Amino acid sequence: MRSPAQLAQDQLDAYNAKDLDAFCACYSADVKVWWPPAARPSMQGLDQFKARYAASSFANLQQRAEVSQRIVMGNKVVDHEWVYGRSDEPEAVVVIYHCEAGLIKDVFFFSS
Repeated sequence: MRSPAQLAQDQLDAYNAKDLDAFCACYSADVKVWWPPAARPSMQGLDQFKARYAASSFANLQQRAEVSQRIVMGNKVVDHEWVYGRSDEPEAVVVIYHCEAGLIKDVFFFSS
């Protein structure tokens, strides 16, 4: 079973390699993606998750991310990331991954 830190790294590596199957293999079947302050997840379930990423991040071959700082606390990983390729300037994003049973169960995105 992969540790939370390894899951966060594996999904990032797959994201940057544009390997959608390897990326989705890091997430639970009932994954939820949150964009606070929204009270409900913006995505729920691996099918919706995969479809949304296939049509957006994975369709943009220029898009990639790098972690500038990672904090691991138990089953949670907090990454400060720079996302490139969405616009002319890199975008700062904070992502919190909540892991259970060797997979990422919840993702919380914060951007400026």
